[in-house]
Amino acid sequence: MRYLCSQTRNMAKETEMNSNLPHFTDSKSFSLDDLVARTHNFHESPYSMETLGHRKTLGLLFFNPSLRTRISTQKAAQNLGLNVMVMNFNDEGWQLEYEDGVIMDGGTSEHIKEAASVLGSYCDIVGVRSFAKLKDQESDSAETVLQGFINHAGVPIVSLESCLRHPLQSLADISLIKAYETKSNPKIVLTWAPHVKPLPQAVANSFAEWCTTAGYEITIANPEGYDLDPQFTQGHKITHNQNQALEGADYVYAKNWSSLSPYGSVSSMFSDWTITKNKLELTSEGKFMHCLPVRRNLVVSDEVLDSRQSLVQEQAKMREYAAQAVLSKILEQSL
Repeated sequence: MRYLCSQTRNMAKETEMNSNLPHFTDSKSFSLDDLVARTHNFHESPYSMETLGHRKTLGLLFFNPSLRTRISTQKAAQNLGLNVMVMNFNDEGWQLEYEDGVIMDGGTSEHIKEAASVLGSYCDIVGVRSFAKLKDQESDSAETVLQGFINHAGVPIVSLESCLRHPLQSLADISLIKAYETKSNPKIVLTWAPHVKPLPQAVANSFAEWCTTAGYEITIANPEGYDLDPQFTQGHKITHNQNQALEGADYVYAKNWSSLSPYGSVSSMFSDWTITKNKLELTSEGKFMHCLPVRRNLVVSDEVLDSRQSLVQEQAKMREYAAQAVLSKILEQSL
């Protein structure tokens, strides 16, 4: 009994310690102004803090595929002098169990408590990428994978995209808009675009949320039945008329996302929502944005994607400096 009481106290202490760690999961994790300033500074001088991460290790865990997030975060870590270890978890790790009190006599081989704790003992920071499964909204909203590592790793956790948000992408997006900004209140349009399969709402949710934090009121255009969760869109204008939304826009961010009801579905291609040259001409010489990867001539036409108005390559490059901003902030708070 004495051991059990001690164990309970230790678990409570661990939970309190983990909650006070500098995790990066959304637009409120750190000061947005500070992160944007850091992102811009690293864009100008990427090696200005190249010894900050000396003898520190970043672990990157990918439960889903990645190109930009993986490479940009690795490069950002190297710019800061961090050691980096990368694992494609679904291919290389044991299948994890996340439920407490379960008898593990099924397909799972290791519990998140042990896996996260071990990784935390090897790494000073852990990045985790895990997508929504789009089968059950309540389950996805629980952020089981991300939250499991936050609860049990004992080190700062960086979201490399989760079921609900993609904060590193959004930091890069906001930093890019501010770098190009010529007016205090640009017209920003987040528009739904067609796709061949259902995609998560994470990028769209996150962009809307970060725009709110940045003080931007944006217009969200999507077909009827594809409204995003109101928790992310509150304060923004929502319309089902894409052409009307595009009129006078300074920035056009195209992204597909699946329906909330029925959850995870795409009932129609809505091919008339593809961003074309004619649609971009409705804007105020608006810049085109997309997080990539993008399906050409489905989401956006070649003539838009390859035009001078396209910022997609700049967005991808900004990912490196956004990740560097976040990692530097965590390292400073954890030293």
